Amino acid sequence: METLSPNIFVNNMAQTIAFYEILGFTKTMSVPETGDDLVWVMMVNGTVTFMFQTFESLADDLPEINRSNGASQLLYINLKDIRGFFEKIKDKVTVLKGLEKTFYGATEFSIVDCNNYVLTFAEHE
Repeated sequence: METLSPNIFVNNMAQTIAFYEILGFTKTMSVPETGDDLVWVMMVNGTVTFMFQTFESLADDLPEINRSNGASQLLYINLKDIRGFFEKIKDKVTVLKGLEKTFYGATEFSIVDCNNYVLTFAEHE
């Protein structure tokens, strides 16, 4: 195994793209390739890749994917300069837990995205 790229199901693709652009992600691929009616998007920031897909686009093929509001998961993202990143985005997102040093030596903070997914950012200093 080499990488993990979660495919996250969303209700509003345009809102999701706009939110992740705030976090510094860039759209690299989409289906369809052009237009406003996107059903799948890949976004990248450094070596972190997320794929986002509408629930409707897989409704017939995978009806087991039926959550409509987030998921029981937390996406843990390591980065450098966590304090600078926190200052850059803190007023543009919903912060669940501010910067804090953990017992295992990481500095972390957590936010919730526009689809109700929890993202925890960490720097192991």
